[in-house]
Parts: sequence; structure tokens; C-alpha cells
Amino acid sequence: LSMANSSFVTEFLLMGFSSLGKLQLVLFVVFLSLYLIILTGNITIISVIRLDHNLHTPMYFFLCVLSISETLYTIVILPKMLFNLLSVLRTLSFTSCATQMFFFLGFALNNSFILGVMGYDRYAAICQPLHYPILMSWKVCGQLAVISVICGFLTSLVATVLVFSLPFCGPNKVDHYFCDISPVIRLACANAHVNELVIFIGGALVLLVPLLFICISYGFIVHTILRIPSTEGKRKAFSTCASHLTVVIVHYGCASSVYLRPSVKHTSSKNSLVTVTYTIITPLLNPMVYSLRNKDVQMAIKKM
Repeated sequence: LSMANSSFVTEFLLMGFSSLGKLQLVLFVVFLSLYLIILTGNITIISVIRLDHNLHTPMYFFLCVLSISETLYTIVILPKMLFNLLSVLRTLSFTSCATQMFFFLGFALNNSFILGVMGYDRYAAICQPLHYPILMSWKVCGQLAVISVICGFLTSLVATVLVFSLPFCGPNKVDHYFCDISPVIRLACANAHVNELVIFIGGALVLLVPLLFICISYGFIVHTILRIPSTEGKRKAFSTCASHLTVVIVHYGCASSVYLRPSVKHTSSKNSLVTVTYTIITPLLNPMVYSLRNKDVQMAIKKM
């Protein structure tokens, strides 16, 4: 009842980069350029895989799903961030903030699960080549993609509800350039320790389980590759995994440094810099790595 008379927050102020003054214009140009490269790169990857029948395989199907997810993931964050870099009024309504968090987390977690599935695909191709058509049939591929989306957005829904079920009746300045968990939950005017703990445990599980799955898959892959007699055979087998491993290392390195922390109260402005890497460099890296390292994709792009 005491809360009933309190003035609840109806909008948030996104304060990220606001202290940089005229440097914000430089950031706008840099981030806009990177965003256009991300969109161009991912749309190119999606189009090439869709149009070239030689790329209609499970590996490229999941790469296409990953590119779609990362394109939508950047759309949730970057346009608003670019607008705020040129704007004095950087408000976001309570509902819009919750919506942004839900979709950002959903696509980010979906990316983690898809990377885990791609690791399993490489395991099946290298370690179980005779059973590969059965293990990775189109029906199985479709099911794995749907499961990844459902798991990602269910986890995101739980985290978003845990954050926005808290009362917000005081400060509304979010010390970030989008509605991320840590800076928003710190504004709650109630004890959020239980919510923080549940979110941390959930975040640890959904990040570490796919990563553990990838590590186990690559353990079997390395064991199988080392038994290949020819050097050329080993090199070819390793080359099919190099692009995936590069994306995995950057994705999980950035995500774990931001989200796998025991308490959100120790966040700082350094988190914003790491999150920039996570929200811009990782989506940029995916098409760049696969287009630069993968000869099949390069040939398909040249054809187009």
C-alpha cells in the first residue's frame, strides 16, 4: 500500500556516451559505418546461402540462421543507439525498455545455442561421416533451430520478468546505451538480491552449457583429426572448424566478461566498452570470418 502512493518510473534516460561531448559525432560515424557493414555482410551471407544450391547443407543452414539472428539482434540495439548519439533527449518508455531487453537477450541467447548446434554439426561431419545424413537430416536441423529459438526467448522472458517485476520509483538514468540487465536492475527501489541471483545462475547455465557442449564436441573432433594419416587431410578437417571456433571465442569471451559476474553492483563504464564489442564486433565478425576464410562462400559470392 505504501508503494501505491509512490511515483513510478514511466520512462528511462539512456546516459551511455553522454559524457563524451563532441566525440559522440565521431562515434556516430564509426558505429553507423560498422552497422552498415554488419547489415551488408549478413544479408550477403543469407542471400548467397539461399540462392546457391551448393550451400544447401546443414552447416550453411545454421550459418544462415545465425546471420538472421545477428541481424535482428543488432536492429534491436544499434538504430536507437545511433539516434541517441545525435539527440539531446535520450528517453525510452518503460515498456520499450522491457521490450528491448527481451529481444536483445532472446537473440543473444539464440546465437549461443546456434553456435552450440554448429559445434555438434562439425562433430557429426568429422567424427560420424557415415551417419551424418541421419544425424543432421533437414528435419533434425529444423528442430534444432526451433529449439534454440524457444530456449533463448524463454530464458529471456524469465530474466526480463525478474527485472521489470521490481518496483521502479526513484532514479531513471540508465548508465548504458541500451536497456541491459545490470544498469536497469540497479535502479529498482527494492531489494533485488534474489532476482540478481536467479538471473546470474540462469545466465551461467545458458552460456556455459552450450560452451561445454562445444568443448566436448571439439574434444572428439581433435581426437578424430589427429588419427587422420595425411597432413593435407588434417589441414582440411581443421579448416572447416576454424571459422566457427573464431566466432565462438569472441562471442563467449565478451558475453562471459559482461554477464558471468557474481553481482551487478560492480559494473562500470568499462562494461559499456566490452558490450560495444559484444553488440557490434561479434555480429561484424561472423560474416567477415566466414566470407574471408570459407572458399565455398567466396565462390558463391563471386557467382552472385
